[in-house]
Amino acid sequence: MASTETPEGISLTVSDVSGQKVFRVPRAPAEATVGELVQSLLSQMRLPAHDPQGQPLAYQARLEREGRHLNAAERVGDALATGDALTLQPNIDAG
Repeated sequence: MASTETPEGISLTVSDVSGQKVFRVPRAPAEATVGELVQSLLSQMRLPAHDPQGQPLAYQARLEREGRHLNAAERVGDALATGDALTLQPNIDAG
């Protein structure tokens, strides 16, 4: 899939699962992995790093355009296009 990246990076909108925190990313580096992008966004968006029981939270990104969760190893420039919207969701382990 051809991305519409600029030399400076890919412009994105990222929100938390509640939709209350929305963050604009003007230039996501195309060579970064989705996992690296998610990690850099967690502190910028001030999302919790631990659940109420104190266990570390792991987040994944949902690409709204395709309605799927992105693999952390996917390259930003391969998976995303300028104008895409991502939702960061904590992984919930049942049980």
